[in-house]
Amino acid sequence: MAEILEPGILKGVASTTVNKLLKSGFTTVESIAVTPAREIAEMAGMGRDTALKVCRLARMHVDPGFVPALEILDMRKSMIKCTTGSGEFDRILGGGVETGAITELIGEFGSGKTQICFTLSVTAQLPVEEGGFGGNVCVIDTESTFMPERIMQIAEERGMDPTKVLERILIARAYNSEHQIILVNSLPELVEKSGIKLVVVDSMIGHFRGEYIGRGNLSERQQKLGACLSKLMRVAEAFNIAVVITNQVMATPDTMYGDPNKPTGGHVMAHSCTHRVYLRKGRQNTRLARVIDSPSLPEEKIRFALTAAGIEDAEE
Repeated sequence: MAEILEPGILKGVASTTVNKLLKSGFTTVESIAVTPAREIAEMAGMGRDTALKVCRLARMHVDPGFVPALEILDMRKSMIKCTTGSGEFDRILGGGVETGAITELIGEFGSGKTQICFTLSVTAQLPVEEGGFGGNVCVIDTESTFMPERIMQIAEERGMDPTKVLERILIARAYNSEHQIILVNSLPELVEKSGIKLVVVDSMIGHFRGEYIGRGNLSERQQKLGACLSKLMRVAEAFNIAVVITNQVMATPDTMYGDPNKPTGGHVMAHSCTHRVYLRKGRQNTRLARVIDSPSLPEEKIRFALTAAGIEDAEE
């Protein structure tokens, strides 16, 4: 459990400094410990020396330093996995979408990325013993693809109250990349106050691709994208929640054989995500999913179906 930030919990930090941190969205000691001092100084409006001191004390409070790998194994046992709605999809993900990690869904338009996000927004609300996270969901919509009617349909098909399901989904429309960054920066406070267990960003890179055009802007784009992804990972780890993002593809005309599409975002996106799943259109309203990068999952391809209930196993 995350430890709530309050005056006196960090010895030597004045109550006025704690109040500044709280107003800036740093509601737990863990959220301070995983955030760079430079970022804290900017967000909280405090001096660099004060921010460095706060960071150091927070890290000493929550981080024991080097520990045996066996303790890390015990910590990972506290992770929860949420069903995607498809048993086969869950299998290639090692049991479902896990907390403390970023799961990236990659594919061209119509490949099923948003439908998976819709299904997860419903299944994440199920109790843990039924394969869910037992919590609320936050969605950052950058492409105006969120459809509450579809959420209601999936909930009804799965025997859940559609009105209650919609009440537990907090949705924000990001109108540009700067607005998207602001929304991501506000997540620590929102997650703590609203019981969020799943954060969905659909899509992660759409605004960055549209606003930073040309090689001259590539460096700035990648820096901002990397900072945004880093923030998402810190939130996932500090609050033990799941983050699911979608990514687009771009065509490479010089490809002679195989799939000419490759994920956008380059190495910044590739190195920032824990599990990467590539999606393609299949036959008869099915889609193909393949894990293309993960520290723990083998590369494996499966087929799943798009139905009124979201995504389900495809009939053989």
